[in-house]
Amino acid sequence: MDRVIKAAKMYYQLEYSQKEIAAELGISRPSVSRLLQEAKDKGIVQIRIIDTIEDEQKHAEQLKEYFNLKECIIVNVPTNEEEMIKKYLGSKTAEYLYQTVQDGDVIGLSWGTTLFEVAKNMSKKHVKDVEVVQLNGGVSHSESNTYAAQILNYFGEAFQTSPYFLPLPAIVEREEMKDIIVADRHISSVLELAEKANIALFTVGDKHEDSTLIKAGYFNEHDLDVLEQKQAVGDICSRFFNHNGELCSEELNARTIGISLDLLSAKETSVLIAGGSKKLQSIIGALQGQFANVFITDQYTAEALVKKQLG
Repeated sequence: MDRVIKAAKMYYQLEYSQKEIAAELGISRPSVSRLLQEAKDKGIVQIRIIDTIEDEQKHAEQLKEYFNLKECIIVNVPTNEEEMIKKYLGSKTAEYLYQTVQDGDVIGLSWGTTLFEVAKNMSKKHVKDVEVVQLNGGVSHSESNTYAAQILNYFGEAFQTSPYFLPLPAIVEREEMKDIIVADRHISSVLELAEKANIALFTVGDKHEDSTLIKAGYFNEHDLDVLEQKQAVGDICSRFFNHNGELCSEELNARTIGISLDLLSAKETSVLIAGGSKKLQSIIGALQGQFANVFITDQYTAEALVKKQLG
């Protein structure tokens, strides 16, 4: 038995070849093979095969059922790193859209680095009468790039159409200012088209202190205090919500230019693309609020969601 265990340790733990083990133990290679087989037969060595594809499919079905989704797509990413996750989610989402978009569709788009990865991966598809529209304001007050214009342009090229832009800040200082802005007939026509979009594509912002909107200088101290008190976990289209998917501030919401979350929920195809440990709480809030009916994420985030919500 000692020889069986020694041969098993050398082969499976120390990664000796059977030839090296034979030389070390002074036996033939067929004898080494028999010792290794005996180790498996007696349970000394137990081999476990982890089928990642099967696990991903299982997690997709669990999340789909738990969050009442139409579809959940889990993307296999080589490493659990934010930039790598965005890159792979962008590629997979671009494939999904290529298969999904049909003649006459209206595609509403948010902005940010995740959406930019999707846009860069879009392939041209010969469809008719497709329209592309921006869902919310995306002009930054700082050097932070929202990529709003680039995203719209990439999508316009992919579907041979001229996109409709909202060249405005996401949030203004006072509600009266917003009312004046959205009353403009050019702006109102873009917002109306965003409401009509049957496909919406967006990501979720980080917890408010890490949000691009914070870094872009949109909020004053009072705004930040309100978001802290209301326990904001993230935003979609610049509208902040808590862990249960409930809006955190009606006052802030009234100053936000873009589609409302209830209209987003009503879309025929409402796609949330998000992943990474930093966004876990934001994703949970978004899914609890049922703002999306299609969720595209990575296997690390999917596993964490299953453990946290279903475990």
